[in-house]
Amino acid sequence: EFSTTVVIPARNESGNIENAILRMPDFGKHLEIIFIEGNSTDDTWETIQAIQKKYDGKYDIKIGRQDGKGKGDAVRKGYDMATGDILMILDADLTVPPEELPKFYKALVSGKGEFINGSRLVYPMDKNAMRPLNIMGNKFFSMAFSWILEQAIKDTLCGTKVMFRKDYERLAQNRAFFGDFDPFGDFDLIFGAYKLNLKIIDLPITYRERTYGDTNISRFRHGFILLRMMFFAIGKIKFW
Repeated sequence: EFSTTVVIPARNESGNIENAILRMPDFGKHLEIIFIEGNSTDDTWETIQAIQKKYDGKYDIKIGRQDGKGKGDAVRKGYDMATGDILMILDADLTVPPEELPKFYKALVSGKGEFINGSRLVYPMDKNAMRPLNIMGNKFFSMAFSWILEQAIKDTLCGTKVMFRKDYERLAQNRAFFGDFDPFGDFDLIFGAYKLNLKIIDLPITYRERTYGDTNISRFRHGFILLRMMFFAIGKIKFW
């Protein structure tokens, strides 16, 4: 068995913090949970501190505040703090249910893949989990990045991605190839896994509707960033 670190980036997610702990299944040799708070305008940071204190001794909870902006920056900070053999990301909105995480653990330790990428676009999702325009956008970018990487990736933007820490450390050493301009963190990891020739597999999850707060994603602003990243990746991978 391996120890696991689950990194939970949280911005304006005060109402989801305790549920992330209470719904977290126990799996592997040891489970470390790291909350990284990022530029919230509500009391997310205070809630994280209170939850760490409340469950001290019952759960191994570490906390931090990101120095920069964007989920990608939060994930990198969490991974730098991590001590587990396996690294996982769980979005604090809990639209990917924590109960699904043992499936990712098993897929990795069984050798089915070396980079396990969650996919929201296979199983039926909750009715209001994703807006129709977002579904179309996700499918477009999945097809585009599947072409760029020359392997099928059904959902590039699912928040949950899993890999061994030893592979992430290698990825981080080679990060200069793609740079650190990815505010989401998804493509930083996918491109890095591709560059390391890791076996990437999709793992379908049941995508749930957010029950607290509002999405931190702006369709058009972040869509433009994705287009820019796509053309950058084409230049790096197809014509480098």
